[in-house]
Amino acid sequence: MKIGVPKEIKPQENRIGLTPESVKALTSNGHEVLIENNGGFEAGFENDHYASSGAKIVNTAEDIFNDSDIIVKVKEPQSSEVKMIRENQVVFTYLHLAAAKELTQGLIDSKSICIAYETVTDNNGRLPLLAPMSAVAGRMSVQAGAHCLEKNQKGRGLLLGGAPGVEPGNVVILGGGVVGENAAIIATGMKAKVNIVDKSEKRLNELSQIFGDKIIPNLSDKTDLEELISECDLLVGGVLIPGAEAPKLVTKNMLKKMKRGSVIVDVAIDQGGCVETSKPTTFAEPTFIIDDIIHYCVANMPGGVPRTSTIALNKATLPFLSKLAKDGYLKALNDDQNFQAGLNVFKGGVTHKAVADVFGHDYLPAQKALLN
Repeated sequence: MKIGVPKEIKPQENRIGLTPESVKALTSNGHEVLIENNGGFEAGFENDHYASSGAKIVNTAEDIFNDSDIIVKVKEPQSSEVKMIRENQVVFTYLHLAAAKELTQGLIDSKSICIAYETVTDNNGRLPLLAPMSAVAGRMSVQAGAHCLEKNQKGRGLLLGGAPGVEPGNVVILGGGVVGENAAIIATGMKAKVNIVDKSEKRLNELSQIFGDKIIPNLSDKTDLEELISECDLLVGGVLIPGAEAPKLVTKNMLKKMKRGSVIVDVAIDQGGCVETSKPTTFAEPTFIIDDIIHYCVANMPGGVPRTSTIALNKATLPFLSKLAKDGYLKALNDDQNFQAGLNVFKGGVTHKAVADVFGHDYLPAQKALLN
């Protein structure tokens, strides 16, 4: 099988789909791997690292797309890349289609096979290929938020961990999943006051066992979210509905109750954001201000630490990619219902219900699609 890895072209995206170590694992099993010239450079992976692992270095993205059976990326295909995707070609990457109408249509029109990292499941209903990047983003969210609280960043001029004789800042985390747990690791480590809001009492109990009295658990149905948000200095949005658009839990009116110079870090922005006033930003211009509230909505936060992120992502994705390359997409997806859950678009049909529903497309169940 020919596996192609183009250089990421989304602004300030420095990750790459495969590490040299992953390339070696694939080539040692007889697969051919094409890496775009200097594709891993910003993540600290040189061309010669890839070449010594058995990869072929290719000069252009066009050659990668033209010559590969499987395209492996990190971020969703950009418009110029969508035009290069061929019929029956497999695309394996993060897609986040529920917040991307044009991309969804472009992939439908390409008649390719598109498997999204973020909707692959495991036997416990978790999302193993999303988890490593959610962990990174969760940890980064508090770092970013703490920085934005500094006065020279137009924040409140508040040190999140406080100081001798000074109370720490108040962090509210929406969602107790992977993002929320990892945000709490950093926030509690900074000695901030940490509230976590989640709809699952079971999950809140798990988090209480992990963090003890370092967090304050809040069951969403029994919490006055507006009041809680009005008291916070840093709000981290980490809610997720797998494959679907994030619910808008924080309304524009709620912002008016927040403290001047407080910060929102909307990690859910890849799925449209959980704050009504959020819009995607980049590392070049990561923040904007509405009603004196700083919004940090970088849509590819783990791209800011590309080496850590690429290695973490590959540890999760390589077993699935190896199966895909060895068995072909039909057998690999039919043999594993969890892997099959990652199939979002198949030869012109939308095979993820949440994506079909949000854009009004006909829904083609993956199991049925793979029988044709």
